[in-house]
Amino acid sequence: MTTTASTVQTAAARPKCWMSWLLMLIAGGLQAFSLAWPWARGQGDGWLSLAGGYGRPLWWLQILSLAVLVHALLAARTAAQAAGRAWLFGTAWLAATFWWLFISMHTYGGLAAPLAVAAVLALAGFLGGYYAVAAWCFKRLAKAPDALSALVFAALWTLAELARGWLWTGFPWGAGGYAHVEGPLAVLPRWIGVYGTGFVAAWAAAWLALLVWRMQTRSALLKFKPALASAVALGLVWGGLWWSRDAAIEAPGQLPGMSVELLQGNIPQDEKFEMGSGVVVALRWYAQQLHDARAQLVVAPETAIPLLPQQLPEGYLDFVRAPFVAKESSRAALVGLPLGNWDKGFTNTVEGWLPGQTQAYQYDKHHLVPFGEFIPPMFRWFTELMNIPLGDFNRGALGQPSMSWAGERLSPNICYEDLFGEELAAHFGNAATAPTVLVNLSNIGWFGDSVAIDQHLSISRMRALEFERPMLRATNTGATVVIDHKGQVVKALAPFERAVLQGRVQGRDGLTPYARWVHALGLLPLTLLCLVFCALAWISLRKTEEGVVSRTE
Repeated sequence: MTTTASTVQTAAARPKCWMSWLLMLIAGGLQAFSLAWPWARGQGDGWLSLAGGYGRPLWWLQILSLAVLVHALLAARTAAQAAGRAWLFGTAWLAATFWWLFISMHTYGGLAAPLAVAAVLALAGFLGGYYAVAAWCFKRLAKAPDALSALVFAALWTLAELARGWLWTGFPWGAGGYAHVEGPLAVLPRWIGVYGTGFVAAWAAAWLALLVWRMQTRSALLKFKPALASAVALGLVWGGLWWSRDAAIEAPGQLPGMSVELLQGNIPQDEKFEMGSGVVVALRWYAQQLHDARAQLVVAPETAIPLLPQQLPEGYLDFVRAPFVAKESSRAALVGLPLGNWDKGFTNTVEGWLPGQTQAYQYDKHHLVPFGEFIPPMFRWFTELMNIPLGDFNRGALGQPSMSWAGERLSPNICYEDLFGEELAAHFGNAATAPTVLVNLSNIGWFGDSVAIDQHLSISRMRALEFERPMLRATNTGATVVIDHKGQVVKALAPFERAVLQGRVQGRDGLTPYARWVHALGLLPLTLLCLVFCALAWISLRKTEEGVVSRTE
């Protein structure tokens, strides 16, 4: 009789289990959509077209979808079940965020489609494991008071984000904080950066979920008063930061600025390194634009010149450099190209050409892309399945000097290097030498016509908010833009057009609070704060358990 009842209960629980799994997959997908909305306004039906324009970050959707996960964790019967739900959420979120890796591996790398799909899912599933561990710990500590529980979830979630951004060279693409380059939390990056902003968003999601949970379980809402009090206190702090934001952001000095031209060659990725097509087009078009440019600064994207200098036609580099290195010139250029040889290795490089200087400024990419620019141990077999040129580069030094020109200090970064704000902070130790303008040179053509372009744009906007520096972005296919020191796009080219963006940039000096503490201590202060919240919850839980035991005795 007991066995039959147990079987009936198990069978009845199965539909609920499947529903919870489906809910986690949907919520995880919405977390990805919050970073860059995948439907254009006017396309699709109903709320799909009304939520926002294509590629737009939606801060409220990020918080709401994460709150759905927290509610599911509170409803989980065991810590293992909570971990499973978080893993499903994390895997769906990350797979829906960087699904476009399939394009680079299959369409352009030549990897068989099933293997490319498996690789994307394997990466998402592996990284989702960090969030499963965070959920397991949260469920074990969830008996702490609500005010502390909300902070504990935010702390554990942030620790998982930090681990994803650091372990195995780090791949923090799609971190929740990037949904907040717009909206009420956009005031926070200058103080606490993208991870700190993500912490506050996770806290808000946990607070919302706990409030709904208390109402659903008819628990005494009086127990929720401390959480309400903490919400009010943080709201007042946020209000003060928002009120002082404009005054603080205008405090650093404004430099004279310069005219700029950003080149977008739009060379198809499947032709970019082909000698009979893309290479010829790139060499001709960029040479012509560099010669015709009249701005004080001209920027050509990553590997705009797609050949090593020794592979170029004789005299080509001298020809394109000539208008910039002449003593009487009033122009400078930053141009992406590979350097090196098979004996010493290769570098993904930005050369700077300045008037009267025969020795070019050189920046070598520091944070290389796994599989695309370096081969992790034991994975050479995987890269050999793909056709990616120059797949193993040497690493440049961290904190390479800026290029000084026209009263500005220009600090280049290549491709997804602007994803690592804590590494860019290496340039911000001294206000007198810190960059006044950040310059990103990218080739997102590897990922086709996808939301990768818009996601990367939000990453660059976040760096502008953190350091309060304008960011110039010159890319092969988009997004080629000028971003001001407030993180706003002030001028942009349409993606997938061969064109030149003409604009003006005004550098900024001074250091934000985030730049100061991250340069000095890295992300250690935020990591320790998260660990403190977890320790407080553990101590509170132990005291509660000891109190129960003493009353029982």
